[in-house]
Amino acid sequence: MLEMKVPSPGESITEVEIARWLVKTGDYVTKDQAVAEVDSDKATLELPAEASGVITLQAEEGEAVKVGQVVCLIDTKAKAPAGASSAGTSPSQPVKKEAPVAPKTTAPAPSTAPIAPASSAKQVPSPAARKILAEREIPASAVVGTGKGGRITKEDALKASKPSMGTPTGGVRKEVRTKMSMLRRKVAERLVSAKNETAMLTTFNEVDMTAIYDLRAKYKDAFKEHHNVSLGFMSFFTLAVVRALKLFPDVNSMIDGQDKVTYDFCDISIAVSGPKGLMVPVIRNAENLSFRGVEAEVKRLATRARDGQITVDEMTGGTFTITNGGVFGSMLSTPIINPPQSGILGMHNIVERPIVRNGQIVIAPVMYVALSYDHRIIDGRESVGFLVAVKEALENPIDILMNGNPKQALEL
Repeated sequence: MLEMKVPSPGESITEVEIARWLVKTGDYVTKDQAVAEVDSDKATLELPAEASGVITLQAEEGEAVKVGQVVCLIDTKAKAPAGASSAGTSPSQPVKKEAPVAPKTTAPAPSTAPIAPASSAKQVPSPAARKILAEREIPASAVVGTGKGGRITKEDALKASKPSMGTPTGGVRKEVRTKMSMLRRKVAERLVSAKNETAMLTTFNEVDMTAIYDLRAKYKDAFKEHHNVSLGFMSFFTLAVVRALKLFPDVNSMIDGQDKVTYDFCDISIAVSGPKGLMVPVIRNAENLSFRGVEAEVKRLATRARDGQITVDEMTGGTFTITNGGVFGSMLSTPIINPPQSGILGMHNIVERPIVRNGQIVIAPVMYVALSYDHRIIDGRESVGFLVAVKEALENPIDILMNGNPKQALEL
């Protein structure tokens, strides 16, 4: 009998949660077959079978288990049932067929009282019911009485009433309580920690996206054809952020105890909405990537996150975060820092707005951007200067991000 223990998903993780069993006790599993999904505080991972055999579960869904704890047993001596799928019913547990049960026939109980003839009280409201119906302007003929002889009671009137503010109406008022996943709980803890343990401030600016719109309209088809990936906004923002981090290195720093740690590389975290909640995979050494490289990496990481295949290593070690609430329609927000990082850039939706250009009021696609930063390590000069540098690069991408040659920068 093989004991399957919880492997360590990554450094510093000591506990995981059984999110979902993909098999049940008595199923025959094959080696490397995914038998469970487990949630750590950073990601959802699949647990593969270490051998082939009949499995016996030792933990419940939703149960928190320690790394190294036995969660299931596999009888490696058991043979695969002929013609059965790996997750089918084991032949050792035959399905019992129950004989059909004949419906019970019961004699009707004798009536204890004669059926009363229709009463004149039918649809006649009680005094309390009459007052409620009058206030709600509901005719008594529209209400079915449940009182004696069909009389309309106060409860009948309340149920028939149009709801008024703050007045219970007898409608469905249910609530559903579900346990948050370990990942969701960890995200909640980190967000509260960031608010409570950092001196977080947010500075705002607006970006005229006309130049990027023109570039994408001109080159997106050729870019897609050459590289099999779309030319989106994320590559422009990532490269603009990389440039701004080089100009203002304090924004690419973190606090470690009483020390400030400044990085000479740019590992850019990108916030992605996954099936288990917010995930933040990391683009490593973004300073070495081209437009094609950034777009390909964003696509790869976003796909893995949404498919639940992202690993802990792929979400660890970022130095700065970019989050795009604009894909959900957000106009403006104050993003929360992703600790231990010191800064996060929030992108928002692009809306045509009137702006002044060369002394003239024109309509242009405008995005509001927000930089939240830890004021303990980043001063106002650095935070505002950083966001202005991002704005400059986005509004003049050909000269600042492409060295005056869009085709070469886009590798066309």
